[in-house]
Amino acid sequence: MLLVDTTIVSVANPAIKAALDPDTNNLDNVVWVTSAYLLAYAVPLLITGRLGDRFGPKNIYLIGLAVFTLASLWCGLSTTLDGLIAARAAQGLGAAFMTPQTMAVITRTFPPQRRGAAMGLWGATAGVATLVGPLLGGVLVDAFGWEAIFFINIPVGIVGFVLAWMLVPKLDTHPHRFDLVGVVLSALALFLIVFGLQEGEAYDWGTIVGPISVWGLIIAGVIVLVLFIVQQAMTKTEPLVPLELFRDRNFSGANAAIAVVGFAVTGMSLPFMFFLQLARGLSPTQAALLMIPMAVLSGALAPAAGKLLDRIDPRWILIPGLLCVAGGQLWNAALMNMDTPTWMFLLPSAVLGIGNAGMWGPLATTATRNLPMRQAGAGAGIYNTTRTIGSVVGSAAIAAFMQSRLEANLPGLSDAPAGLGGGSGMPQQIAEGFAAGMAQAMLLPACVLCIALIAALFLGRARADEAQPAH
Repeated sequence: MLLVDTTIVSVANPAIKAALDPDTNNLDNVVWVTSAYLLAYAVPLLITGRLGDRFGPKNIYLIGLAVFTLASLWCGLSTTLDGLIAARAAQGLGAAFMTPQTMAVITRTFPPQRRGAAMGLWGATAGVATLVGPLLGGVLVDAFGWEAIFFINIPVGIVGFVLAWMLVPKLDTHPHRFDLVGVVLSALALFLIVFGLQEGEAYDWGTIVGPISVWGLIIAGVIVLVLFIVQQAMTKTEPLVPLELFRDRNFSGANAAIAVVGFAVTGMSLPFMFFLQLARGLSPTQAALLMIPMAVLSGALAPAAGKLLDRIDPRWILIPGLLCVAGGQLWNAALMNMDTPTWMFLLPSAVLGIGNAGMWGPLATTATRNLPMRQAGAGAGIYNTTRTIGSVVGSAAIAAFMQSRLEANLPGLSDAPAGLGGGSGMPQQIAEGFAAGMAQAMLLPACVLCIALIAALFLGRARADEAQPAH
């Protein structure tokens, strides 16, 4: 449900903008619908992973599912963009309670020699979500309006709650103290960095109010982040982030790679969907149909990649997967103009599907293979936090980059009297400049994936006797 919700919103963003923010040419405002969710999602992940260790992953999971479902109702009832952003933040909080528990349950239930296959199935849900989310979102937006993409979560959440209550096992708990100072420092650092990146273009990368500037906020965020790391190193009892976990090179490398992957995947979907729906005039459903090859191939190949990972070096799967994702994004960018036949976008979609199958599950397996059982929740929380931080920064960075590319290709756009039209309502000369701006924005996530490729080179295959036994 969490993954479907993310992909649904990416399809619905143009419709949300048209309904709740129709009179501006600035894309930053509607991107906060995604950024608020991701920010509220990322900040508590470290402590919610610990909560799962302390009170049981099943209990924390059920609390998060209830919060997420109720927040979905709030999202659907929102009548203003600010109200929707607040509701999405509440959704993100519920998601933060749920996500670490899924990885922790798998880590603590399956022995190391079978965990690759289990994580492969876990990773395959991303492929299913990329199919169900956009298609379902496109149909719902076209038929009932953007509100329906949130209302659909309510019956799913209720059924999921009942099934989780009945079927998810109760696991042993471990006593933990909670590092509240670390929570405050990490939250403040993330907010300052993301807000600065998100609003930089809107304020011309200058002064926001009084002596406060965009770059001042970003630099302050980096300083607070450094303080947080120092504070974690000096905390001897129960740090929020057990830094000793990073002594394992697979855990460190997989965390670095997944942060970049989160950045790239979030940064890819926003300009691509705006291009398809605003410049090319496709409906949400038509735009979503172009993602079918990616979703089908990802979902079909991910379990096989997971089983293979139990027997071979992870780099043999990860490096080709990351290369396929970067190549698919560059291919999309090359095709993003007003003359490309629509069916051509199915080809890079297939390449992206193959790449995704070799990316999500293998990275999760590599990160968690050697985790001690008592720190399974903490490790899962760290891993999901780094992924979500990457997504948050990717969302903010792509919003700023998209806006700068639009200004470069359509000078004076932000001062134009009317908002951006869509489809046939966008004049041809504007559509061409808009398409060029979105294509250039796609280059950012593709290039950033080079960092994940470098991190993958340092990963290694774990021996079975090195891993901690499952309890």
